[in-house]
Amino acid sequence: MSKELEKTSMDSFVAGNYDVVVVGAGHAGCEAALAAARLGCKVALITMSMDNIALAPCNPSIGGTAKGVIVREIDALGGAMATITDQTQIQIRFLNTGKGPAVRALRAQIDKSQYQEAMRQYLNTQPNIFLKQAEVCRILAKNGKVTGIETRTGASYLAPAVVLTTGTYLDGRVIMGNCYFPSGPAGLPPAIPLSASLESLGLELARFKTGTPARVHKDSINFSAMERQDGDTAGYRFSFMGEPLERPNVPCWLTYTNTKTHEIIKANMHRCPLFSGLIEGIGPRYCPSVEDKLRRFPNRDSHQLFLEPEGLNSFEYYVQGMSTSLPEDVQIEFMQTIPGLENVRIIRPAYAIEYDCVLPTQLKPTLETKKIEGLYTAGQINGSSGYEEAAAQGLMAGANAALKLKGAQPFILSRSQAYIGVLIDDLVTKGVQEPYRMFTSLAEYRLLLRNDNADRRLTRLGYAVGLVDDERMAVLEAKEEKIEAEINRLHKAKIKYNDPKTEALLALRNSSPLERGVSAWELLLRPEISYEDITGLVGAEALSADEKEQIGITAKYDGYIKKQQEQVDRFDKLEKKKLSPTIDYLSISGLSNESRQKLAQVQPLSIGQASRITGVSPADISVLLVYLAQQKSRK
Repeated sequence: MSKELEKTSMDSFVAGNYDVVVVGAGHAGCEAALAAARLGCKVALITMSMDNIALAPCNPSIGGTAKGVIVREIDALGGAMATITDQTQIQIRFLNTGKGPAVRALRAQIDKSQYQEAMRQYLNTQPNIFLKQAEVCRILAKNGKVTGIETRTGASYLAPAVVLTTGTYLDGRVIMGNCYFPSGPAGLPPAIPLSASLESLGLELARFKTGTPARVHKDSINFSAMERQDGDTAGYRFSFMGEPLERPNVPCWLTYTNTKTHEIIKANMHRCPLFSGLIEGIGPRYCPSVEDKLRRFPNRDSHQLFLEPEGLNSFEYYVQGMSTSLPEDVQIEFMQTIPGLENVRIIRPAYAIEYDCVLPTQLKPTLETKKIEGLYTAGQINGSSGYEEAAAQGLMAGANAALKLKGAQPFILSRSQAYIGVLIDDLVTKGVQEPYRMFTSLAEYRLLLRNDNADRRLTRLGYAVGLVDDERMAVLEAKEEKIEAEINRLHKAKIKYNDPKTEALLALRNSSPLERGVSAWELLLRPEISYEDITGLVGAEALSADEKEQIGITAKYDGYIKKQQEQVDRFDKLEKKKLSPTIDYLSISGLSNESRQKLAQVQPLSIGQASRITGVSPADISVLLVYLAQQKSRK
């Protein structure tokens, strides 16, 4: 249904001229503004509230499986999320340490108010960024090109590039039971006129839904009835810059729903807007509400809940796993059946929120819209979810907006280079049927895209386009020199046959005895032998924990990494077969009707991208290869 454009002030005026205007100062907007400013652009960063900058309206954490790798990739490209997280973390854990390196990642609990203040201070100290408080109501465009934005008061900020990072605010509607009202997350106002403006420009919008659990008062929780969940004490940090950190280690707490909880929820299902039809937006399957969990898993007697602190000085705890859109009175009733929450006081009830988003197949891999030149979108407006996914898109959109203004080549990461590349390629090539979340299973080259090597994968690329400064580049080069020198040393160091110390180590590790002398590197290839074991035999060098980890992974997984790299090289051949954006797919005979429509919609840049479009079969790819050969022959 099309929306009517709301009238802004009659007193329109030009409030300023900029290179880039970023609309929204959440995680995507902050990174977009910082990236464009680092590339020399004059940036206006516009938010509806200065108190809203870098707001984390849902869970008080950054990172997690796959997501934590994205945060390290943002850092490797010069972004701010990792550094701000490190400054404000109140607990950090290294996940999946008992599994392979492809799924290991960091996850930190943050002090939400400290995070916002730290990011606000960081933005205010950056050259070329100008913070503005205003409600953007209209995108200004002429002859298919963006020219700026207009606010509710009639102020126009003119720029040849605009990056929209409006999160879940577009025509937002909060729903609890039969109660619903216009709102953005956390009780902030929605952005209603902007949806109509986007539709008037010819962009197709979808309606998605998400939700956030209740926040409960710390003094009403009986922690003795719950299981304590402490963080790690190894001084982990997200950023590749700096030394191990000494930060607070505030525990989370684990509890469970039970049959009594479930009985109350089931008795009130008729009051759930998710099933009554009041909620129209599509929600994420991977993060279901508690009522949806009971419908999907009817035989389960309990579900896990984590109580997560919102900050060092906050009395609010976030009830992770208890997302719901049931009425507030029902929330109080079923929560009081949970161990530790018998006397709970809810500060902020849980709610569902519906919002508009732009179907991302309307975007180029640079995140520029195909309809309007110079208009970019990033974050949840693109149908994704999560702070980390939003920040990554913001960085790439801001960088590409600046690069286009400079007449430089776009900055596009491939699926084999970064999770960020997987994320954006999935969005613009496959589109979204529900809010998109990054998982390790979505990355076919995940052994290459590890938590430990994000800087070695991406920092040189960021330096080449201007996102990374000399200091960070020097740190990377020094790290790589030390790793290479140590690997060479281990290749040269000899472990003698029948050496008593070596035999004792092998026996301790249940490793077979040596039949001949070997190099230290050869011995390190054994799965049961650690890098620390080897240095106990041949001496240790002054290396950081990250550098030691890199050496160990290189030794243990060298063969698998080489095989995955061979796969990348094979698929790169398809990526190098470029497709013109002006191809008329509807006129190519031999393509299926579905593939014609999908190809025309996505306008893939290569055969490789075309092969990943849902509905395009291998037979269709063969037809495209023949078509390319014919075009080449004619030329």
